[in-house]
Amino acid sequence: MVLTPPTALWAIPVSDLAGVARHVLDVAREGIPGWRLVFLAPPGALPERLRGLGAKVAEGPFGPDHGLRASVATLRGAVRRERPAVVHTHLAHADIVAALAVGRGPRLVSTEHGIARDDVVYHRSGAKTRLMAAAHTARMRRAHAAIAVSRATAEAMAEKWHPRVPVTVVPNGVDPVASPPRAPGLRVLSLARLSPEKRLPALLDGFAALRRDHPDATLTLAGTGPEEPALRAQVERLGLTAAVDLPGFVDPERAMADHDVLAMLSVWENCSYALLDAAVRGMGVVASDVGGNPEILPARSLVRAEDPAAVAAALAAQGLDAGARPGLERWPTVSEMCARTAEVYAAAGAGR
Repeated sequence: MVLTPPTALWAIPVSDLAGVARHVLDVAREGIPGWRLVFLAPPGALPERLRGLGAKVAEGPFGPDHGLRASVATLRGAVRRERPAVVHTHLAHADIVAALAVGRGPRLVSTEHGIARDDVVYHRSGAKTRLMAAAHTARMRRAHAAIAVSRATAEAMAEKWHPRVPVTVVPNGVDPVASPPRAPGLRVLSLARLSPEKRLPALLDGFAALRRDHPDATLTLAGTGPEEPALRAQVERLGLTAAVDLPGFVDPERAMADHDVLAMLSVWENCSYALLDAAVRGMGVVASDVGGNPEILPARSLVRAEDPAAVAAALAAQGLDAGARPGLERWPTVSEMCARTAEVYAAAGAGR
């Protein structure tokens, strides 16, 4: 007799291909050992990509764009149809909806991808900060297990939400990439939303300092966002128009192949896929010493974003000295990440 594996319903409240989508698509490709996966997401690019991978998708009005009432109804309907042993949520809206919508039976598990030690990173007002902290503290009382993508993430969760359930650190997995050796160079790349928390003005100041000693250096600020006009004005003010490109969205893999150093000076990062992808490809990497970044990178790749001279020195070292580049040794693969997720489900009493 062939036993049907238990179902884990992954609830994702966004449909674009940024951020958490990378995590979801990696898991869809690899699978979680011993589990049947169903992915709930609102209409858009993510469910289309999931279907292209052969994944089972439950598409419906779910997420902030559809409102709380519709999201609760959609999740309840998916639970009735799929009868999951686990409802695994990603991002705040799905976490809160699951606490409201899912009754007894399924185990509630969440993965935290985006919490910061400083609340202003994600919430622009003290009132919203307090409201969201109270909501997460309440919904965590219904959770059976929680996953954090870095130790820094787990510590922030404990400090702000006081979870009563175990929080297991399962970093974002990344597979080895066969990349040819990289020649020295100072083609610097930023792959980030053009928004205040990414501290791109500090990167421009550091790049201007770098250009004083290395006038052939170039910088690509890839991405879109509200800071674009201010960044273009800063580029012009610094006299860097010929050296800095703001191309909008780019293909990340192609961009990494065409550059030597990835720079990310964010106020906070949990477990950045951009840093992981750059390191595994043998790029130089310069990042702020915050959040989960020190768990990925050695000290020589970490800088104080407010110090332009330090940023310039790190960019030069990472670009021109192949031995200084971080690499990525002994980091979990996607398969190992999925296996550890299965262990969390088992520890929560799911699938028995």
